[in-house]
Amino acid sequence: MEMLLAGNEALARGFYEYGGEFASAYPGTPSTEIMQVMGKFFKDDLYSEWAPNEKVALETAVGASYGGARSIAVMKHVGLNVAADPLMTLSYTGVGAGLIIVSADDPGMHSSQNEQDNRFYGKFASIPVLEPSDSQEAKDFVKDAFEISEKFDTPVLLRLTTRISHSKGVVRIGKRNTVDHPGFERNIEKYVMVPAYAAKRHSIIIDRLSKLKEFAEESSLNKILWNGKNVGVVTGSIAYQHTRDALPEASVLKLGMGYPLPINKIKKFASEVDRLFVVEELEPFYEEQIRAAGIEVEGKKYFTNFLELNVTKVRKGFADAGVLEPDSSSADKKEEPLLPRPPVLCPGCPHRGLMVALRKLKVFTTGDIGCYTLGALPPLSQIDTCLCMGASIGHAMGIEKAGKTSKKAVALLGDSTFLHSGMTSLASAVYNNSSITVIIADNRITAMTGGQDNPATSKTLMGGDTKAINLSDLCGSLGVENVKTVDPYDIDETYNTLKEEIDRDAVSVVITNRPCMLFPRKIKDEPFRIDTDKCIACGVCFSVGCPAISGSGATNDKGKPIPAIDPAMCTGCGICAKVCPSEAIVEDKS
Repeated sequence: MEMLLAGNEALARGFYEYGGEFASAYPGTPSTEIMQVMGKFFKDDLYSEWAPNEKVALETAVGASYGGARSIAVMKHVGLNVAADPLMTLSYTGVGAGLIIVSADDPGMHSSQNEQDNRFYGKFASIPVLEPSDSQEAKDFVKDAFEISEKFDTPVLLRLTTRISHSKGVVRIGKRNTVDHPGFERNIEKYVMVPAYAAKRHSIIIDRLSKLKEFAEESSLNKILWNGKNVGVVTGSIAYQHTRDALPEASVLKLGMGYPLPINKIKKFASEVDRLFVVEELEPFYEEQIRAAGIEVEGKKYFTNFLELNVTKVRKGFADAGVLEPDSSSADKKEEPLLPRPPVLCPGCPHRGLMVALRKLKVFTTGDIGCYTLGALPPLSQIDTCLCMGASIGHAMGIEKAGKTSKKAVALLGDSTFLHSGMTSLASAVYNNSSITVIIADNRITAMTGGQDNPATSKTLMGGDTKAINLSDLCGSLGVENVKTVDPYDIDETYNTLKEEIDRDAVSVVITNRPCMLFPRKIKDEPFRIDTDKCIACGVCFSVGCPAISGSGATNDKGKPIPAIDPAMCTGCGICAKVCPSEAIVEDKS
């Protein structure tokens, strides 16, 4: 049987077919769908859960592995930074049953704050890295990863990229096969990494890596496809597909195991071709190791490490290297400019009212990772910093402690982000006698990645009911004495509450209480309209940045544009009506 599956779907299917029993993750594009498929389709056969952050996801998966369950921890690339602490020592302890760590990298930064190349984490931690190049391999490599993990007593990094995660391909479907493993077995020298035992384990890692290198030389994961011998290309992941399209006549050494490299196989391959190239996305990971082994190779000189590769870029690289004739047809072709479509908060988003209130307060707003980050863009322009999950509180506290600006900073983060890594920063703010104000934009969902549950939503990944964390009580237990809740659609209430708390000489928390207008169901109330008899074309309604408001095409006697509201887009939140000085925005009861 065959199915058309995206790489994420295929990987989830592979986890099911090859005996996976425990899965944990924090949602993040491009990896999110892996867990959604598990939670929806395979919940009768395996356990899957959302974790509050990637470190917890990995630590729990490690426990399940120690306990005898084939396990997986899934995250986007920046999530592995959060999980790096347990990862580095996990390499020392090894595993129980097979353990896979999925890193979904995002070349091109389609939905990420950077485009780091996580193959380096494999080398850093001395663990193998597998890199599928299509949906079929995304499924098949789960089997290989489990077998390598259990044979060599190591976690395996299974690295996807955006194009692998989201592109679809035909996948052969099989039955589920489970593997028996004993439960947790006491072994203090293996699982307790005090220095004396860790030193012994490091020696084991060095020996393990040597054996993995021998395995890489013989593994069918790394295979040669012979064609002409003028050009040989070492490549892997999606770059393999681009290479085959751009230069089908070249011989290719396809790396399914991206670390450790089969250096002897590469050396022999290089000896049989006139010129050796490396085509790889992002950093020169293969290239540097191949060159360090004394093999003459060409790579990033022609194939950029900036953004994603594609067939056109790879073809141009070979043309620049003199392998292909320049493609005059594409060089002369003028690309039609795309219509600009900047990301914006949804119509009816409760964050919009919060942004309007913050703008009136004229404060710095240290932001975080979430939908509210879109408030950095015009016309709202209200977010001043954004670094990583949970950083907003530390930023506000740092600005305060630096003491070099009279303008106060408030920290803004979402409910999921607060539970991910904001809690510890809030504890630090209390502990270190800060007086910052923290805003938790609680929209009751992890919205930006498509509406996943979290510990504050009362639902699990597999749809079960659970106890929801009370954010107000949680903040109080961390020592915050001043916690208030506001309705962000009520701009005056939000403004007045924030002003009072910002003026307070102590840490305070303001929690907004409106759910995301898209989840769990799309909110749609009576739309608003413009009363053109009252409209003075002042443009204030445009300043809230709602996609439902645009120019009507008409102007007043001073030539200023009269706005119009799209009733199909308007959700009836009424934020525009609250800022209109002439009360020209009214409910459309018709």
